[in-house]
Amino acid sequence: MDIKDLENKIDELISLCDEFERKQAIMEADRETWLRERTRLLEKNDMAKNKVEAMIMRLKGLEQD
Repeated sequence: MDIKDLENKIDELISLCDEFERKQAIMEADRETWLRERTRLLEKNDMAKNKVEAMIMRLKGLEQD
């Protein structure tokens, strides 16, 4: 292997590292988006659960009348 081959291999490795860094940044941004979406959905689920429980309590109250 001559010096030119080594330079080419090093350049290729540098390019691969740059590509991996870009992909990792994209994946981290996606992860943050998914975590925010998950939090939002958990909050919506909790609100829906509370509404259903309130309706059940009202229905039970009507039953007792």
